[in-house]
Amino acid sequence: MSDHLNFDAVADAYEAGRPPYPPRIWELLREAGLLRTGDRAWDLGAGTGLATRELVSAGMHVTAVEPGPVLAARLRERFPEAQVHTARAEDVPLEPASVDLALAATSVHWLDLNRLLPKLRTALTPDGAFAVVHNRYGDPEWRTPFRAEVARIAARQTRATPQRSTPSDAEGVTAAVLGTGLWDLDRAESVTWTVELDAAQVRDLFTSFSDWSAPDAAAVAAVAERLGPVTERYSTWLRVFRPA
Repeated sequence: MSDHLNFDAVADAYEAGRPPYPPRIWELLREAGLLRTGDRAWDLGAGTGLATRELVSAGMHVTAVEPGPVLAARLRERFPEAQVHTARAEDVPLEPASVDLALAATSVHWLDLNRLLPKLRTALTPDGAFAVVHNRYGDPEWRTPFRAEVARIAARQTRATPQRSTPSDAEGVTAAVLGTGLWDLDRAESVTWTVELDAAQVRDLFTSFSDWSAPDAAAVAAVAERLGPVTERYSTWLRVFRPA
């Protein structure tokens, strides 16, 4: 089972199993004027760099923050043009008006927003933004044989729930951010998409989840092996916050 602050132990599975974010998310950020060439972006909880890649490709000056030393080393190797901090986002010093975009891509639920948000508010430029992108793996309305088996396996297994200081749902995150009085909600979007996964990809993906054990992931992979490649429907939500 993954450490809730450090996914180094399953870095290979994380890299192989996590699908990229849907292109529409990056189009929305570009439409919001947040992927500007030459601007300074911070990727908070960068992981294997799925979001880092997009920020670098946009021509931004990127700083990736990742607490896991194995993952941070991969980021340095893969993105030599980016600055990488092996640390929690809450612990990295931020200069006033030094950040145009702070992005938390499927990492906000591991961040201590009570500590981070006041720092980000000071660090952002006047027209900067804090953007949260979050993948939701699995749609309860997507009733497939595979999803039925996933629900059955989840119900019968004893799985520890990681302790998090921040919710992972869009409504909870929005309430937490706006509750500080430091931010206004600028944009709220959601994108639904599908992906086809074979058994190996399913195993890697579920292994990368912090609340799924290796036996759980293997059981789900066995279902995918029996059913053949499975089509999953996921959703990705986006919230953009501007300084109040």
